[in-house]
Amino acid sequence: MLVTIHTDGGSLGNPGPSAVGVVIEYDGQKKTYGKDIGVGTNNEAEYKALVFALRKTKALLGGAVAKKAELKCFMDSQLVESQLNHKYHLKNERTTKFFVEIWNLMLEFKSVEFNYIPREENQEADGLIREVYKTFDQKTLF
Repeated sequence: MLVTIHTDGGSLGNPGPSAVGVVIEYDGQKKTYGKDIGVGTNNEAEYKALVFALRKTKALLGGAVAKKAELKCFMDSQLVESQLNHKYHLKNERTTKFFVEIWNLMLEFKSVEFNYIPREENQEADGLIREVYKTFDQKTLF
């Protein structure tokens, strides 16, 4: 089974209030999620979006089906994609924690592929973040 995942993470400020947007498509179904993830940096939000997506995919499919699933993950963070594909070294301890969590989650699937796409091709996941931003209390943003 092929599962296509689009993720995006964003922060209003760096660090600041953050959110993730995730689109998961499988078996003719599409699930979308936008979530407030508290305060963090843009890079942390990008990683948290992928962690959320992998966990949610396993829950949606169930463990036995997940083990047979091939995941293609698309993100507009070239840094995160490059780190996950071992093109760039990890230099931040907090980022390393997310990297390790993702690699452990990968064991739950047949295969997981990470792909960089331009922001213009990730509009749906980005739009989910923007919807979450609208719920943020304006007083806490500035």
